[in-house]
Amino acid sequence: MTSFPHLFAPITLRRTQIRNRILSTGHDTTMPTDGTVNPALIAYHQARAKGGVGLIITQVAGVHETARYTSHLLMATTDACIPGYTELAKAVHAEGAVIFSQLFHPGREIMESADGLLAVAYAPSAVPNERFHVMPRVLSLAMIEEIIAGYASAAKRLHIAGFDGVEVVASHGYLPAQFLNPRVNLRNDDFGGSDTARLHFLTRVLAAIRAATDQDFVIGLRISAGERDEDGLTQPEALAACIALESSLDFVNITTGTSASIGGAVHIAAPMAFAAGYFAADAGAYRKALKIPVFVAGRINQPQEAEAIIAAGHADMCGMTRALICDPKMPAKAEAGAVDDIRACIACNQACIGHFHRGLPISCIQHPESGRELAFGTLSPTDRRKKVMVVGGGPAGMKAAITAAKRGHDVTVYEAASQLGGQALLAQLLPKRAEFGGIITNLAREMERAQVKVRRGVTVTAALVQAEAPDTVIIATGARPHVPDLPTDGQIQIVTAWQVLRREVKLGARVVVADWRCDWIAPGIAEMAARDGARVTLAVNGLHPGESLPLYVRDTMAADLHRLQIEVRPYARLFGTAEDTVYLQHTPSGEAMEISGVDTLVLSLGHVPVDGLAAELGALGIAFTQIGDCLAPRTAEEAVYDGLKAGVAA
Repeated sequence: MTSFPHLFAPITLRRTQIRNRILSTGHDTTMPTDGTVNPALIAYHQARAKGGVGLIITQVAGVHETARYTSHLLMATTDACIPGYTELAKAVHAEGAVIFSQLFHPGREIMESADGLLAVAYAPSAVPNERFHVMPRVLSLAMIEEIIAGYASAAKRLHIAGFDGVEVVASHGYLPAQFLNPRVNLRNDDFGGSDTARLHFLTRVLAAIRAATDQDFVIGLRISAGERDEDGLTQPEALAACIALESSLDFVNITTGTSASIGGAVHIAAPMAFAAGYFAADAGAYRKALKIPVFVAGRINQPQEAEAIIAAGHADMCGMTRALICDPKMPAKAEAGAVDDIRACIACNQACIGHFHRGLPISCIQHPESGRELAFGTLSPTDRRKKVMVVGGGPAGMKAAITAAKRGHDVTVYEAASQLGGQALLAQLLPKRAEFGGIITNLAREMERAQVKVRRGVTVTAALVQAEAPDTVIIATGARPHVPDLPTDGQIQIVTAWQVLRREVKLGARVVVADWRCDWIAPGIAEMAARDGARVTLAVNGLHPGESLPLYVRDTMAADLHRLQIEVRPYARLFGTAEDTVYLQHTPSGEAMEISGVDTLVLSLGHVPVDGLAAELGALGIAFTQIGDCLAPRTAEEAVYDGLKAGVAA
């Protein structure tokens, strides 16, 4: 019997039975290259269907030419989409899962166009978008009719392709929500001016979809339970719309936030700063008010969290999208009771939505096989068992060891410290980053299952390599803080971010944090110092703090810096110190910048490789592979991906 009786109870929508309550919500993958389904996207969803997910809702399908909010979305505007969708439906059904598609029009929420030119955006009224700085053109009645017809024809194509249903996207401030919102919809015709008129667009869309499909086809609505923006759709408004539309719907999928503002957009994929399942209770109000099933998503990472949400009556299904990107086999593991074997998502956002925002196929820093199923979906067993020596037990070395061992090699990891984890041990000490330590827990468990041997507290030398005589040597010795030769008279204490995280130093009352990398380290150090009572200046050698981070991580962090009254100085190159003054250079102008009365300067200036062993082995003619930061200091994502490739090649 499963430990999660609510989560693994089937649910039926019309005549479609879904085997469990785990949902992969619609999310852009950036895999399609020409607006149609391709083999990479099929392999991606098939892996999750095979892993036991109940329902897959595929990414947005544009219903009209004006719906192209990015250069790489799927389009369902012509019959050319049907063959790809047919193959996708067959692949997912073959693994026992149910498949719906999102139907989408962004309205004024246009991110980019295919050719780099600014697109013409259309909305109910000429109310500007704050986040993308878009001033939309007012939709004519004729174009509204075209778009309604587009929803119907797109649904018909998906129905022909064998999809089980569709979900109309009215969440996150997209076009249907713009019609519902009285602060965005300023019309005084059949589509605006009263609550009833503002509902007219969705009423017509849902009726047209039903008429274009059949009575067995499932139709749902995704909507934000409050857009968390002062001009956004409120929770009472959204709930009232769902109640009014209930007779035309088979389910409602609840989320939160809006694409229209920076503060609202962080909820599209809330980072680890937010608690697990942080707004599930909001969905409970919808479940109490509606007779149709209610789905919910948002930082639901583990089966026990989903089980608790369903058991509490907050929802009937739980969206666990990032959890499934991180571990496609999560549902099967949970049902089998192998909870400790689940690779838990840490909500870093780096390779999933972070890739999407850069126009790249999504993946996962812990599981780089995600999004790369065609290349790494199946590991080829070795035809000759080798003795593999992995030097370094950080994320790169751990992933290399796991991969090589799964292929059948005899693998031993040598770690100089007493703990595995490398820099991840430090990363988890930053404010609101404790969950990052999960990468260590997850990789360590995978090593255990793969029967990788570990020797801790061992510093590997060339002599030890010669004595062990491995067939393959993989060096993953990491990096150390970069400390440049700064002009200084020694009056100001100069320390590294690592020393601060290890609580090896006292910072004093006035602190400057020099940030070269523009990632999450320096802002985290600044927050720590401010919370300890210091007055802090964050000097950023970039446009703004977190410049290299995924948007929603960066924006959440910016909110914390503002609340803590941490001074931020952008375009600031560190020059040196004298007496109690830190000297900086304004990078665009070249002019001097000074900060006086400083007790401590914290250096967060990146890292340099620890690659002495590579030089020793090279001098002896011993072959090796370098991975992770000892090859080039980057992030955990590159380290783990390096490890995967090294393990495959071992």
